[in-house]
Amino acid sequence: MKAIILAAGKGSRMDSKTENKPKCMIQYNEKEIINYILDSLTEAGIDDIIIVDGYKNYILEEHLKKSNIKFITNKNYSSTNMVYSLFCAESEMNDDIIVSYSDIIYNKKTLNKLINNKSEFSVAVDKKWLELWKLRMEDPLSDAETMKIDEYGNIIELGKKPKSYKEIQGQYIGLFKIKNRRLKEIRNFYHGLNKTDIYDGNNYNNMYMTTFIQLIIDKLLPIRAEIIEGGWLEFDTVNDINSYNLNKVFL
Repeated sequence: MKAIILAAGKGSRMDSKTENKPKCMIQYNEKEIINYILDSLTEAGIDDIIIVDGYKNYILEEHLKKSNIKFITNKNYSSTNMVYSLFCAESEMNDDIIVSYSDIIYNKKTLNKLINNKSEFSVAVDKKWLELWKLRMEDPLSDAETMKIDEYGNIIELGKKPKSYKEIQGQYIGLFKIKNRRLKEIRNFYHGLNKTDIYDGNNYNNMYMTTFIQLIIDKLLPIRAEIIEGGWLEFDTVNDINSYNLNKVFL
């Protein structure tokens, strides 16, 4: 099993923290976010790790120069989004893969639940997301996205703007797994999409990951929700760091 970590972007809502380093190099509790991720992967037995970097990539690569990590640079990081970054690592899609955002941290239990899921494509979904969102913001509904799951545990909708909390059965956290036997099919599907279409308001190269996952659900194959209950943190704004420190939130 491999892990692909998406770390190309600057982090537009972290400007004060990312002026001189990539977002994943921000420290929380005196430790870089990327190191939390790598420690969790290593503890789970995953040592084949690829990082797709971009913004100030030389700083990240210098930080991890003593590791065995493979780096792939998204040279178009400033004009592309997560899905584009993922497919920069297409040459590494030859084994079961864990895909992880680089602005989240998660404990071993959370990661192992996903690793042990037998589905072809599985996504970590936090059932207790609201507890975390209430620490981060005054109006959680304004920032959250829809997550609808059917009676079989498959995701039927995610990533849309919710009208009420009833449309949120959990929250997508930016961590998922794809079985190797489905990767060629998914790669062909991505490359077969119309490159001139608009996808949830974005062009092909700026497609959100949730948009791509929804397209797979609608047109290719079912995707299973792996339900977790906490055990992770997201670092989207400077306020997130301050709130976690103030409330002494640790994994």
